[in-house]
Amino acid sequence: MRPFLIALAVALASSAASAETATWQPAEGRAQVPLWPGKPPNANTVPGPESVKTGTDLIGGKPVTWVTNVSQPTITIYSPTSGNTGAAVVVIPGGGFEGLAMDLEGTEVCDWLTPRGVTCVLLKYRVPSAPYDWRCDCRPHNLALSLPSLADTQRALRLVRARAAEWHIDPHKVGVLGFSAGGFIVAEASTNYRKRIYTPVDATDKESARPDFALAIYPGHLTTDYRTLNPNIPVTKDTPPTFVLQAQDDHVDGANQALVYFTAMTKVQAPAELHLYAHGGHAFGLRPTAEPITHWPDLAEKWLATIGMIPQGSR
Repeated sequence: MRPFLIALAVALASSAASAETATWQPAEGRAQVPLWPGKPPNANTVPGPESVKTGTDLIGGKPVTWVTNVSQPTITIYSPTSGNTGAAVVVIPGGGFEGLAMDLEGTEVCDWLTPRGVTCVLLKYRVPSAPYDWRCDCRPHNLALSLPSLADTQRALRLVRARAAEWHIDPHKVGVLGFSAGGFIVAEASTNYRKRIYTPVDATDKESARPDFALAIYPGHLTTDYRTLNPNIPVTKDTPPTFVLQAQDDHVDGANQALVYFTAMTKVQAPAELHLYAHGGHAFGLRPTAEPITHWPDLAEKWLATIGMIPQGSR
């Protein structure tokens, strides 16, 4: 994931006026809900206070908001703006476990989901965290579980189910959608939901952490070659239905990530849908460009209807 992150870091450094030391806050006065009642378990050590920066390089004609040094994870609830279907998606931005692309792979996903009757649950998870180590600016264990980020994701899924009635969500229609590093968390959450990542802290942790469906968009960390699945991703027939998308010219993570994951699911007859495109690169989010791959949300919407999470033609 280094090329994208280096480019992003350069862009941010060249725009000092846009940098600020502050916590990320959602627009429109939406409240962030703390994930944990007290200090999060397996606390991560960060090199400084939470910060929000806006780069000068453009993706799809717009800059990217970059959030880092997150030690207090939250979710923000974006309720449907039309025809609530009961479905909810925990959205997991990418950023190589160094930071979070909070608009490109976060709020803009909510802008897509809510008009389709889907509750968007935007996760601000802890970063930097494993497998990235900020002390050496390296990933000494590139296939390691992403603790504590995975703990935050499991807690988010449980919290959504615990408060489903309050947020008008069907607890049997709670999925995950993630990009790049977030795509890896999607795979982790889809295959490690029975594993106790943290010690239960309250009644919320009695809820299931299994996603009902999953979307992994240009995921990483799933393989280091073209054949072998990351052993920390134990795919079984009970792995939830999964939508996978990647570009062949993704030179950050590579199309082999999607291929190996999809192949593993096919071997055990876990339901999966794979979309590979010749061009598109990495980290395009939902921003439409001339590349056909950037219209993937139309495919995802049809897939969500196919698996019964939203009605056909819900928009």
